[in-house]
Amino acid sequence: MATYKQRLRGWLSYAFASEAFVVVSLTLFLPICLEQFARDNGFLQPEKTESCSSLSGVAPANADARCAVKIGWLWIDTASFSLYVYSLSVALQALTVISMGSIADRLSYRKPLLLTFAAIGAFSASLFLPLSSTSPLWMVSALFAILANVGFGASIVAMNAYLPSLGKDSPEVVQAYSELTSSFENQNENAALAASIDLELEPSFEEVSDPLLGHPIHPSTSQSNYTAALSSATSRISSLGIASGYGAGIILLLVALIPVTRMHGSTFSLRLAIGLSGIWWALFSIPAAIWLPNASNIDEPESGSIKPDDDWTFSSEIAAAWKRLGVMLRWREIKRLQHTFRYLAAWFLLSDGFTTITSTAILFGKTTLHMEASSLVLIGAITPLSGIIGSLVSPILQRKFMWSNLHVLVLLVMMVSLIPVYGCLGFLPIFKGTARFGGLTTQGEMFGLAVYFGFAYGAFQSYARAFYAELLPPGEEARWYGLFSITDKSSSFVGPFVVGLIADSTGNIRYAFFFLVFMVWAAVPVLLSVDVDKGRQDAKDYVSRRPLVGE
Repeated sequence: MATYKQRLRGWLSYAFASEAFVVVSLTLFLPICLEQFARDNGFLQPEKTESCSSLSGVAPANADARCAVKIGWLWIDTASFSLYVYSLSVALQALTVISMGSIADRLSYRKPLLLTFAAIGAFSASLFLPLSSTSPLWMVSALFAILANVGFGASIVAMNAYLPSLGKDSPEVVQAYSELTSSFENQNENAALAASIDLELEPSFEEVSDPLLGHPIHPSTSQSNYTAALSSATSRISSLGIASGYGAGIILLLVALIPVTRMHGSTFSLRLAIGLSGIWWALFSIPAAIWLPNASNIDEPESGSIKPDDDWTFSSEIAAAWKRLGVMLRWREIKRLQHTFRYLAAWFLLSDGFTTITSTAILFGKTTLHMEASSLVLIGAITPLSGIIGSLVSPILQRKFMWSNLHVLVLLVMMVSLIPVYGCLGFLPIFKGTARFGGLTTQGEMFGLAVYFGFAYGAFQSYARAFYAELLPPGEEARWYGLFSITDKSSSFVGPFVVGLIADSTGNIRYAFFFLVFMVWAAVPVLLSVDVDKGRQDAKDYVSRRPLVGE
């Protein structure tokens, strides 16, 4: 049987491999590169006769003219092009993770699915290296971006499905569970002893039982200790995964900064950075392939709704996955797991809002503040570095001030929401006049906000994933993490799509900050309504009482 340390190393190694793609490409270089691909093939509005590439070397003051590219019969803003591609990729990602969720719950197929989608994503990212923006096939860049994002999202569903068992098998949780079991055994022995003693000897019961049983811990205390240990272990492991992934992203960003700076942010340097992230992803997935457990060397229960291995096919399981999704989303099922679904509703808004803040900020810095690619790379390095600090410091602050996980999440949400609020201040006359600072009107402010956002977002990601793990029905982790992925990165097609429409209709991407403020703030009351203790118990009852699909 795979040792716990090997399983943990395998899990962390895949976070180290895949999150580098997120930090380097998905968050930073892919939006810039896709916009640059479109710009290299676009024309200046409104005449649409002069190539956008003619702006190369022109002073930024003359670079305010909008650039549009023709896709089919439509002219779209080049900044919107990358947002539309991302929207399509996460929509397809949603279809994929729903279809594969039930298959990933089969322990014998979880690891192969993870490695297969990792290979698809890494190979697609690597293909940016040979593709030139001047090629007649430049639109293939959109396909590569879609496949890479789908591969990442699907593999992360399989990766996250390991998290609950890693938390339960951590040494401190095993010890707490042992104490819980002993307390129940002592209680049963105590009750049996009391029943066997004659009522006439009842006054001397304590004297008889004390030497035999000592002073056992009350089961309710042991249950509280076990719950606290499980929450702490899951959050800690999730935080280690975030810190590991961000660390990998920083290392690769520093490597990519060299060619991007030397080549002055050329399209080739952007392609090189994306290609390197694909190669990194592939190479560091190898330790995960070695250390992550197979079905034969892991002790983990499967859901009772899963058919035996000799009684299913991929097509039937995919069809069943969509049927189960329909069952999961019935009002009766939502009521049975109402706190899990409340959290998913809040996460739908938060994940979409946070992801859109990231992509919008990068495009805002490039198109509105006219930041150089090297400056954007530096911001891309500062953000995950601050994220590592946030993910490691937040648990310390939580223990010191005795905050619940829910209170930490709400605090972090409010912190992040101040960023689009600050961007909205840029419309005030005071920041449009002689003032040279404030309202996100200068490049320097982007660096300060990168530190602030990274600290809050890094901590939020680790707590959000761990918090959700406590609300999952045992044995169905992959399918529920598939639903989580839909409301995480796969739900994020809404935000970029709306921001793209705003940028197209107004010609000013700053207006999107108002939409982002509303999106994040709308999630707070929903998040506050989640009762994690009740949700945890509902998840256990859900498995024990839920009939098989089709019965």
